[in-house]
Amino acid sequence: MGDTRAKKSGLSADIQKKLNAKYSEEQERQCRQWIEAVTGETLIDQEIGMNHFNKCLKDGTVLCKLINTLNGEALVKKINTSSMAFKQMENISSFLDACKVFGLKDGDCFQTPDLYENQNMSQVLTTIFSVGSVAQRAGYDGPTIGARLSEANRREFTEEQLREGNTFVGSQMGGHKGATQAGMNFGKTRAIMD
Repeated sequence: MGDTRAKKSGLSADIQKKLNAKYSEEQERQCRQWIEAVTGETLIDQEIGMNHFNKCLKDGTVLCKLINTLNGEALVKKINTSSMAFKQMENISSFLDACKVFGLKDGDCFQTPDLYENQNMSQVLTTIFSVGSVAQRAGYDGPTIGARLSEANRREFTEEQLREGNTFVGSQMGGHKGATQAGMNFGKTRAIMD
């Protein structure tokens, strides 16, 4: 967490512990490797851990370069290199806006304080995986991360095929010559006494 934030207590502390427990160092390793492979740049802090990964991404420049590379043209037109807090948060916000243009849904994206204030790094990992999934669907043919998203597979049936489907009696509709579960016992019967 940032140096200027008060220490959390009570329910807030419990929630923060749960958020921190969701963080996966294995997912972080995958994200690090993928970001370095896509951007061609080495992250500044090579040590594994939530705080170290936050240090790599906190200024937003790496994420902006990532989304621009995946899109093929710049979705983030101006990447701020200033060390001033509001400029770094502007980079993160620009990345998040670019993600939505790229095809991510609002629920797939983290919020700026999640990264900048190290509040919810597991959501940052989730967003990076979602960016990778959408990149695959968008036709990016470089290194991949995340699950490949499904595509629509519409089928067209003729009128004859549809009529044929109406005559079919499924096995759940009793098409097994009157077979029932009558007489089937599993285990000992239950004795009910008055």
